Amino acid sequence: MTAIPQSIDATEALLASTGYVSSRALATVVFLSLRLGRPLFLEGEAGVGKTEIAKALSAALGRRLIRLQCYEGLDAGSAVYEWNFPAQMVAIRTAEAAGQADRAALNAELFSEDFLIRRPLLEAMSPQAGGAPVLLIDELDRTDEPFEAFLLEALSDFQVTIPELGTVKAPEPPIVILTSNRTREVHDALKRRCLYHWVDYPDFERELEILTARAPEAAETLSREVVAFVQKLRTEDLFKKPGVAETIDWAKCLVALDAIQLSPQVIADTLGAILKYQDDIAKLQGSEAKRILDDARASLQPV
Repeated sequence: MTAIPQSIDATEALLASTGYVSSRALATVVFLSLRLGRPLFLEGEAGVGKTEIAKALSAALGRRLIRLQCYEGLDAGSAVYEWNFPAQMVAIRTAEAAGQADRAALNAELFSEDFLIRRPLLEAMSPQAGGAPVLLIDELDRTDEPFEAFLLEALSDFQVTIPELGTVKAPEPPIVILTSNRTREVHDALKRRCLYHWVDYPDFERELEILTARAPEAAETLSREVVAFVQKLRTEDLFKKPGVAETIDWAKCLVALDAIQLSPQVIADTLGAILKYQDDIAKLQGSEAKRILDDARASLQPV
């Protein structure tokens, strides 16, 4: 287990050791979150590296990563714990067959740790061999307000309550990362319990650095063209602009095709790696891809 970094520079280096290239502002808020023990709330477009922060911290610090993937209809029961009903039914039938008459003892047995299924939030509050885990609450904006209200206790006191067993309090607060793609606004009461950072698209130099770290097999010339093209593409009127994740995926696809540089034909053949909506893909048919490619190459400075 690696110690918590003691400076912003050390935090940048820690993230970089896993291949995550962060901005100074992001490294600062991560450092403060770790130093103060505060949850970190990250907002931004999909594919800009919000989820990867939690993965990078887990890998760099040697902590277990526990992920709660949010979705519409997620409730406290699914996020915290469930009882193993099939196993409980077997225990009841076994007790009946054995003639066990002590219902109080049977009830205590049925609602014990042996029949408890730990979901992410309860697991994050439980003792961990390698120290407090990294708890990733991913895409919180997909849930509804009642679940946000439930999280207030968990994030304020780092504890959850199980009616049959009582309150479980974390012996050491987990490192909490919450992410949102901002499909809806998250309530201020939850945000107040967190440090906040907006994760934006990186500039050319940082995106090139990220691509070099994540797809080192891509030649420098190709990587520069890919980043320049994607940067220009984000200025177009698209339904969904490509994120950094798409930049990396596209570069890997091009390497797999043995592409040395971009061309209108190569772009047309691989658009599905960077654009995920047919309307956006249709906009780049014909001469549009060549126009954007020409603009991208014109923006490149000689190496």
